[in-house]
Amino acid sequence: MLRKNSLKLLLSAALVAVSASPVLAKTYQHSMGTVDIDGVPQRVVVLGYGSLDFVDALGVDPIAMPKALLPENLKKFDTEAYTNSGSMQEVNYETLFTLKPDLIIAEGRMAKIYDDLKAIAPVYMYRIDSTNYWETTQKHWTNLSEIFDQQAKGEALIADIQQQIDALNDTNTQVSKKALTVMSNGGNITSFAPVSRFSFVYHEAGFEVSTSVNVEAESNTHGDLISFEYIADAKPDVLLILDRDKAIGNASGNAKELFANQLVESTPAAKNDNVVYLDGAAWYLSAGGYQSTQVMINDLNRAIR
Repeated sequence: MLRKNSLKLLLSAALVAVSASPVLAKTYQHSMGTVDIDGVPQRVVVLGYGSLDFVDALGVDPIAMPKALLPENLKKFDTEAYTNSGSMQEVNYETLFTLKPDLIIAEGRMAKIYDDLKAIAPVYMYRIDSTNYWETTQKHWTNLSEIFDQQAKGEALIADIQQQIDALNDTNTQVSKKALTVMSNGGNITSFAPVSRFSFVYHEAGFEVSTSVNVEAESNTHGDLISFEYIADAKPDVLLILDRDKAIGNASGNAKELFANQLVESTPAAKNDNVVYLDGAAWYLSAGGYQSTQVMINDLNRAIR
């Protein structure tokens, strides 16, 4: 009888020990490795606008983020209720240490300080592969939805964007328009191929690429340097223009004045009112966000109206 009671006591103690043991952390794959998450993070610092856009759509309320160049849809974070973490490329380490976050969500511009950030708190690197935009974005959305215990919400956001992408692609397949995507940057004009930071235009949205036959482009780190003669010779049905200077807050953001010339006006895009100035915040500052992706889709829908 004593043995039986002793066994019961041992089993009871074991059950108590199991129930009292902490929940095992789950490992998530991100853009620069893995991160172990134990429970739902409460003190979250977000260091980029694409990820901030998405966690905001999930209903997550971070405690800190960069505040310079906040996109219009994220202006609500520009109050004293939220701490300024630094810029989009540099952080205030003292501020981060003081905040004691239990999760830092960083973006590609922070890749060089990834190890420094890991010394402060667990880091999820939210880097969007622009050459495969939607697939990598979905992976991040799925991971963060699970991390914040908002799986149903995340699935709904993914389904919403997928439906819009499918509709845009279907329309484009029917009209078969050729698009030339260019960036205005400090007086230079660069064009971008289908496999580039603007792959969304061609891969997801389904535009065909427009290129010049008689005017050469010059290879460059950020796109190919082109001239207005190149644009005229390419004869795009749709001309998509990103004013980078305006996107990063430079007063020299004057792409509309720069592109108001006879060579551009000779293109089918200009003649059919299909010259579209892309939203700089969505395309350049907050790629991978829920609202920014919706803005990108809206920009491209304007090009095929």
